[in-house]
Amino acid sequence: MKLPTAGRILIGLIAGLLVGYLAGPQSGMLPAAQTVGGVWLDALRMPIIPLVFALVVTGLGGGSGADGSTRVASRAIGAFVLFLSASAAFGVALGWVMFSGWAVAGLDAVRGTGEAIPDLPPLGETLRALVPANPIASAAGGAIVPVVIFALLFAIALRRIEPARSTAILGIFQGVADTLLVIIGWVLLLAPIGVFALAFDVAARSGMAVGALLAWYVAARVIGGIVLLGAFVLLVAVVARTQLSAFLRAALPAQSVAFSTQSSLASLPAMLQGARSLGLPERQVGTVLPLAVALFRISAPTAISLAVLALARLNGVELGLPQTVLVGVLAVLNNLVIAGLPNQISFFAAYAPVALAVGVPIDLLPLFLAVDTIPDMFATSANVTADLALTTILTENEQDVAAEASA
Repeated sequence: MKLPTAGRILIGLIAGLLVGYLAGPQSGMLPAAQTVGGVWLDALRMPIIPLVFALVVTGLGGGSGADGSTRVASRAIGAFVLFLSASAAFGVALGWVMFSGWAVAGLDAVRGTGEAIPDLPPLGETLRALVPANPIASAAGGAIVPVVIFALLFAIALRRIEPARSTAILGIFQGVADTLLVIIGWVLLLAPIGVFALAFDVAARSGMAVGALLAWYVAARVIGGIVLLGAFVLLVAVVARTQLSAFLRAALPAQSVAFSTQSSLASLPAMLQGARSLGLPERQVGTVLPLAVALFRISAPTAISLAVLALARLNGVELGLPQTVLVGVLAVLNNLVIAGLPNQISFFAAYAPVALAVGVPIDLLPLFLAVDTIPDMFATSANVTADLALTTILTENEQDVAAEASA
């Protein structure tokens, strides 16, 4: 049986850490490892900004009416924003608790060129900097936030022009996004080699301290997934009329699929069957549940916040309160950008822009991808549980509203 990509990356990470630790900082292999890891990392970073721009344009510029066509869909969108914001706040809080006090020495040469965050400029200058006078220059300089703002404005304006022209432009950007995803797929084929080289360089310089931080990061992600899953089970028990035992039986097949595939989309048929077994109205379920699968990845803001805070600690970057708040806000927004993408690809599209926006170098980010398989199992299980829980609550409420209107 062919080993999955995630498994090969994990093997590359473990092998790199062990070999690098045994080789030590005086190893003659360090220059070669730095070159190989650097080339692979540059290839991986190459498509990030154009990919994020294309994803924002295609995701928001299409103007699909599903997001506001019914009252229950409108309620769902509002609930998504509320709970995703809570997930980001939880991730930031958990990250501060679990990663405070961590320091890894000996990594100056592999931490990239990112500098410590300077003092914040006056508010007027900050707001002005968010509007890119030259979007291409902003992209070339790695200024993610202005590029995303320009992409948002572009997408909104695209919905106001003639449908035929809008569709043609969307087709171009969809083609750009699809092409960049192919490029990322090619780069990821070499991920075991690139991650091995990066891990070798890191471990040779700092020993097993990096491995300990990565293990702690995995523990934080698993804790986050379990807490989120439990929170939505509790929400059903408190708010919904559905019996908790019935909900757990209905959710178990989808949770099993999610845990084994790490894909909410693959779990959708099981979730639909679970909603049917709960007796929920099919019309409303057919509206809310697909929206939830596409937009409501409850664990994503928590995961992004945890990874960026851990990456900042690994790079020796101290984030102040404004930067930490920005991490939470961008984690929520990026949940929409990464919807529907495979985890190995969505990882960089979601995490890298947030890290770059707050001044954290992403040279060591592939190490977090290498250990993401186990926490992603728990995160995806939390996602599908939250999807089904919120669908249950919203459709029950919609039934009550419809009954009152007909009375």
